[in-house]
Amino acid sequence: MPSSMRALLALCLAGLLMHTPARAADEGPQMKVQAVGPHSHYVEGLTQLGSPKNQNFISNAGFVITPAGVVVIDALGSPRLAERLVQAIRALTDKPVTHVIATHYHADHIYGLQTFKQLGAKIVAHSAAREYIQSDTARLRLEASRTDLAPWINDQTRIVPADVWIDGPTTLDVGGVKFELAPVGPSHTPDDIVVYVPSEKVLFAGDLFFNGRLPFVGQANSRQWILALEQLLRYDARAVVPGHGSASLDPKVDIGTTRDYLRHLRRSMGEAVENFVPFEEAYEKTDWSAFEKMPMFGPANRMNAYNTYLLLEQEALGKAR
Repeated sequence: MPSSMRALLALCLAGLLMHTPARAADEGPQMKVQAVGPHSHYVEGLTQLGSPKNQNFISNAGFVITPAGVVVIDALGSPRLAERLVQAIRALTDKPVTHVIATHYHADHIYGLQTFKQLGAKIVAHSAAREYIQSDTARLRLEASRTDLAPWINDQTRIVPADVWIDGPTTLDVGGVKFELAPVGPSHTPDDIVVYVPSEKVLFAGDLFFNGRLPFVGQANSRQWILALEQLLRYDARAVVPGHGSASLDPKVDIGTTRDYLRHLRRSMGEAVENFVPFEEAYEKTDWSAFEKMPMFGPANRMNAYNTYLLLEQEALGKAR
């Protein structure tokens, strides 16, 4: 082989090696579509904290194919993930995405909204999210994500408001398929919505339900959250898709685990507050053995306990007034 040809081949191979990792990185973690009903599907995020490596793919999204189009439930944690979800939907149908229902406005569920908005989808959410969208918390979270989750969250990423704000129970009809939207907040967030599809007997529960892993409590109203979980169990659902973790075919047991954890938090931290036990001492004395082997216990449990401790202090002060 002439030396000039060998040099050209070497350059081509070098270019291939340089570009292959970039393409692999862009592909990100696997996004597998799983069926939970005749026309209902979801993709399951990783049980991890968000990172550039996983493109912030740490939450679930669902979709239902109707005769008139596709309804998506939650938009995932980055525009790139939303693009990949659209590609996954296109592999099953060429019908347009007509609506995206946001179960709540936490970042890992809504940073992909702009992708669907550009496709012409109508976004539906609870009106209580308006306050969050305009808050410093949302602004600062997005600014931090542009650094911590770059390049998947960048200067072009924005928080997209809903086109339709709901305040109470609402039925959305798309191609004759009914979607029952029920506000259940303030629980995990003030703007929680669950979505039930009676014809499919599938319930999309958002972050009210974390299956097979510890929930993220944050600034939640855990008292209302427990009541909302009881409400979920009254649906005639064959499958319940959580905000995180695999879909449940045994909701009574699986939802019960999230409920029992929240009850344990409130009971243990409530006793500490009532007896004026400092948080650190209360945390060390609490028996966490029933939950400590669950995924995300390490990153989440202490924060969950501390936020619950503060919440119960506020509740105690309210009772004292």
